[in-house]
Amino acid sequence: MSTTGLRCRPAVLAALLVLAGCGAADPAPAGAPPGAGSSAAPPPPEEITLVATGDVLVHQGRALTGGAELPGGGYDFSAVFAPVAPITAAADLAVCHLETPVAPQGGPYSGYPSFSVQPEIVDALAGAGYDLCSTASNHSLDAGTAGLVRTLDTLDAAGIAHSGTARSAAESTTPTLVDVDGVTVGHVAATFSLNGVPLPPGREWSVDVVDVPDVTPVLEAAARARAAGAEIVVASLHCCAEYEHEPTAAQEEAVATLLASPDVDLVLGHHAHVVQPMVRIGDEWAAYGLGNALAEHATRGHATEDSVIARFTFTRGPDGRFAVTLAEAVPVAIELGPDAVRLVPADPGTAARVTEVLDARGAVAAGLRIVPA
Repeated sequence: MSTTGLRCRPAVLAALLVLAGCGAADPAPAGAPPGAGSSAAPPPPEEITLVATGDVLVHQGRALTGGAELPGGGYDFSAVFAPVAPITAAADLAVCHLETPVAPQGGPYSGYPSFSVQPEIVDALAGAGYDLCSTASNHSLDAGTAGLVRTLDTLDAAGIAHSGTARSAAESTTPTLVDVDGVTVGHVAATFSLNGVPLPPGREWSVDVVDVPDVTPVLEAAARARAAGAEIVVASLHCCAEYEHEPTAAQEEAVATLLASPDVDLVLGHHAHVVQPMVRIGDEWAAYGLGNALAEHATRGHATEDSVIARFTFTRGPDGRFAVTLAEAVPVAIELGPDAVRLVPADPGTAARVTEVLDARGAVAAGLRIVPA
């Protein structure tokens, strides 16, 4: 997670002022060159870690919402992510995919096929350590423009950055940049579909939509992020076939095009609701599909309950650019209890299934490490 500077405590402020002020450096020794006693800002880190997870959907009227409902009203979803929160919280940057818009506080709420969900889910994401969420999906306009705006406002209030949807034309072309301990990371996101819902007239910029395999708008957004100072640019792509472990040909072409760009360093895939392979293309990585991070589908089965946390270490090279030097995958699972839903470390059987899918394109031989939670 990104950090902020430390402040002096009020109780010792007066004493520190006597010694020349809060954070003042020790004086330089006699004969030292000018500036020798001043405190210089530490150099940016030579590496950062990024974790990414799959689709966040809050289905209604089942154990997920029932288990999170509070006796006095409202909801608390923090227990859903608690078993794996140490992984997301420990990362320098944690990225989620908030697939559904949020409702007003107190509702009304709705689930599939048109979602408008409890805004408290955003509090749970922030509490689990997420710093940034993609919001472009086939459900982005389920609650209309009001729902789209409300979702972004709620993320802002929780301190979570976002990309893929916008409240204004200016916001739609303003790069999403986050400071990760001195390293500027840019994030772009797009969806292949809005489930037939048309973009609002005069607000066609509301959602970043691409006609896969054509990802030109994403490439343009990535170029803007790079030009604005991003040292790393991550692209999230919401497409293409649901419930299929194998990516479609159009999906493969879109990912290859993104990674061929000098402005994109990593691709994260969503929408399939099942885990799809990870792949190394050249020196860059893509996760075709990260599965569900939170969902409670009416049909029960291993595929939609198996999941993965992807973790990438970016290291600054001799040329000054960052690149992925370590790709890791942590198999996890959505545990559907009778009165609660949680994202938990995978048991051996689940880990084996997830690993088989992740490695279907030779990811392990290419350097992917499978790591237990």
